[in-house]
Amino acid sequence: MKKEVSIILILFLIFISCSQNPEVKTMQNSTQLKNIIIIDAYDNEGLNPKFKTGFGFGAVIKTFNKNILFDTGGDAPTLLTNLKTAGIKTSDIDIIVLSHIHGDHVGGLSGFLEKNSNVQVYVPASFPSSFKKDITSTGAEVIEITNPVKIIDGVYSTGELGTTIKEQSLILDTDKGLIIISGCAHPGIVHIVETAKKLIKKPVYLVMGGFHHPPISIVKEFKKLGVKKVAPSHCTGNDAIKAFTEEYKNDFIKSGVGKIIEI
Repeated sequence: MKKEVSIILILFLIFISCSQNPEVKTMQNSTQLKNIIIIDAYDNEGLNPKFKTGFGFGAVIKTFNKNILFDTGGDAPTLLTNLKTAGIKTSDIDIIVLSHIHGDHVGGLSGFLEKNSNVQVYVPASFPSSFKKDITSTGAEVIEITNPVKIIDGVYSTGELGTTIKEQSLILDTDKGLIIISGCAHPGIVHIVETAKKLIKKPVYLVMGGFHHPPISIVKEFKKLGVKKVAPSHCTGNDAIKAFTEEYKNDFIKSGVGKIIEI
């Protein structure tokens, strides 16, 4: 009798937990994206000479119904010039997601909002209140992120990760597997990948963005996690990029500003 009561209690607690966190169910039954385009719109890693380099990171994710700008690089003139070169109007962007508070990731925001403030801006809840007020003063909507959350169908935030520097990353659930986009990976790129896999229990197709100068042993850890392809840039560092190039071979994607990845 006691055993039966214990089982019922455990099942009840699981039910309550899931009902209080609907994103758990949402992520486990994620809508897969198809025919998406990712454009590296701001990077200190040069690739396409038609685009300007600048220290920082920013990427545009084009889905079937929404366009997302993940990070805004270090300055607006470079970002806006690169968007124009890529054939993207500021009015084409529906959502902005900021990974963390450092200037090389949020520096282009104010200049962008001067051109288009009709956007939702997803920021870690730990961002300074003054920064968030500056965004809302333009007419843009601020959405504060603490826990993992769905942004649109097939696109998710990992939620705030890390301690000293809190950071969110993007997870795209595609028909080829998960794509994880990291701004700077201050919480640790392996931790970010592990978190994404726990949230959406599917294989990782691609990890891209800044990996924050990891040791070259990171390559073996990626392999253990089953990461199929990599496209490191920004703050990854030459040693780690070289190690990924040698280990991943044809599954290494050389990335940098102007890079276009079509899924």
